[in-house]
Amino acid sequence: MTQTERRRYLIGHLLEEEPRFRGVEIPEEEGQQRRLLRSLMNVRMPGGIPEEVERVQDAYLQEELAGRRVTDAADLVPLRGNLCLWQGDITTLRCGAIVNAANSGMTGCYYPCHNCIDNCIHTFAGMQLRLACARLMEEQGYEEPTGRAKITPGYNLLCRYVLHTVGPIIRGRVSREDERLLASCYRSCLELAARTKLESVAFCCISTGEFHFPNRRAAEIAVQTVEDWQRETGSSMKVIFNVFKDLDLEIYRELLAGG
Repeated sequence: MTQTERRRYLIGHLLEEEPRFRGVEIPEEEGQQRRLLRSLMNVRMPGGIPEEVERVQDAYLQEELAGRRVTDAADLVPLRGNLCLWQGDITTLRCGAIVNAANSGMTGCYYPCHNCIDNCIHTFAGMQLRLACARLMEEQGYEEPTGRAKITPGYNLLCRYVLHTVGPIIRGRVSREDERLLASCYRSCLELAARTKLESVAFCCISTGEFHFPNRRAAEIAVQTVEDWQRETGSSMKVIFNVFKDLDLEIYRELLAGG
């Protein structure tokens, strides 16, 4: 199959799978097809994936990845100790684990083509990731508390694993409890990565986007928590602070240069 054939096959299956979408026509334009496929993957509820559909999806996502610029964590030079700073799309980073800023439901973002990191990670990992998260939540039996972490495979991502953590949502002024919970997100992910014997982990800017944690204070907590944990444990794990916005890049540069 070509990429176009795979894309049309996947769109056709997802439209047929959901009764409310039956009768929707597949657009001819490639960009519209891509947007429709991502939208359908975003709104698909967790459930079994037919073997052939999974095979075609994996081939499609791997081919898409082959056309993107990839960064290897092993090539990143630490700015201080084992701490690295990298600006880019976390789904193109090859490393032990990337951190997903999840919501309490833990099964991803259901808004079609939303630009949050939760949506991006689930889109490029594939439909298996939502199903894996749903199984973890079914076993747990209640929503994920803020400040903890769970681990899943990375599936079609370049990382071996994804660490999912729920950061605090800020409504008004940041409290001491908010700061404690954000620090707990970083510590929980580090501890889980260490138990999994990972050599590298990449953190996104947890809670700073849709959850409205002030960027500078969040970065200060992130750096302090990671350095405290490394000092306490003697860990040599490479920790990457992944940023997307120029604002966060400048903040982390300043913090890591000031040690």
